[in-house]
Amino acid sequence: MTGRPRVLLVADLQRDGVPATLAIVQPAIESRADGVLLISPEDQPPEDGFDVAVVLGGDGTILSQARRLAARETPIAGVNVGRLGFLAEFDAEGFAAAADRILGGTPPVTDRMMLEIAVESASSDAPDLEWSPALNDCVVTAGPPFRMIELGLDFNGNGGPHLSGDGLIVSTPTGSTAYNVSAGGPIVHPSCDALVITPLAVHSLAFRPIIASPDEPITITVARVNDGTTLVIDGQLTRHLETGDRVHIRRGRHRVRMIHDPGTEFWSTVVRKMRWATGPTYRDR
Repeated sequence: MTGRPRVLLVADLQRDGVPATLAIVQPAIESRADGVLLISPEDQPPEDGFDVAVVLGGDGTILSQARRLAARETPIAGVNVGRLGFLAEFDAEGFAAAADRILGGTPPVTDRMMLEIAVESASSDAPDLEWSPALNDCVVTAGPPFRMIELGLDFNGNGGPHLSGDGLIVSTPTGSTAYNVSAGGPIVHPSCDALVITPLAVHSLAFRPIIASPDEPITITVARVNDGTTLVIDGQLTRHLETGDRVHIRRGRHRVRMIHDPGTEFWSTVVRKMRWATGPTYRDR
């Protein structure tokens, strides 16, 4: 990027906190940009005409915009207006303070691996799901009436285990701090490329979370389902699953380019925002 950038600004003006945040962020952008286009998260971004995307919202807003913008290789700066803000690294004041770097010629960008997920339907009446991108994860969840389901797991056509339980999470390193960690999976630094596989309440003492190579595509065969068994992508997109359906998961062709807050570091953020390794409350501390 050379010269003053053209900026896509994504903000939901009806959301609490967004107008106040926008009042700080927008002037910082306009004084450094060659043009600013403001759209809502539901609007379709233009095909071209911008160099940087600034997204105001929580992590859910970042996820939805990342899936939209990854193929365009547009750097994304997230400004947190949500509760946690793990992906949206900046607050309004921090963004304004770092605006020269964020909107300069060489912003501090980190590339994040994505997944692509497709469903091969066992029923001739149900259409296949075309490859869908995900930044965080895809989850096969049992759903109502909440009996155990059975899944077969295959790595690159070379076989794998069969499991009974409440489902399975396949996440990226970026998504390892989301549903995956809540289910007992490992935290993986987002600079890594890996497939993080974590069972949900599996009926076995011998199936622990694993980290697999991103170069080995995974296929989940749905062997037994509930009426409500569902594939969930990034916690936002859903697809009903039936017995015999096959969920294919591979490394995404595109990567999300996230603009990093130079004042933060991943592990310190894990400690600060997720209270990693927080110990007991001692009387002398």
